[in-house]
Amino acid sequence: MKKIALSLLLATSLHPAWAVDESQIGDNILRWSGYAAVVSVVLDAFAPNWEIREARYPGNHYQLLLQMKRTYSGGAGEARVVFHRRAKELMMAGGFDGYEVVEYAEGMDSSVLGAQRNAAGVVRLTRGSR
Repeated sequence: MKKIALSLLLATSLHPAWAVDESQIGDNILRWSGYAAVVSVVLDAFAPNWEIREARYPGNHYQLLLQMKRTYSGGAGEARVVFHRRAKELMMAGGFDGYEVVEYAEGMDSSVLGAQRNAAGVVRLTRGSR
């Protein structure tokens, strides 16, 4: 054990590049903490990837407009899943037996800040025959 400690001491004294200034450690921790904070604010991993707006129309029709976050870390191909999940929630909340997708489309909006995925569709909530 003493041999290893001695050789480590000699190695660090022979190679001053291995020596670490303690003030740099604090600076590096602060710098990387700042980087991590900026990344977490921009990506916001806990925020939903999709914003859903909806409008109710006569005849138990609902229009659903979905817009994806501009900066994301996954979930780019889930628009249809999110659309159907929201349609099912509307169906169950209203006491309906099913729903029918009347129309559905996906696209991209381009801007200076980058492209943003979107989807839009209309569902008709249905009741079974009794």
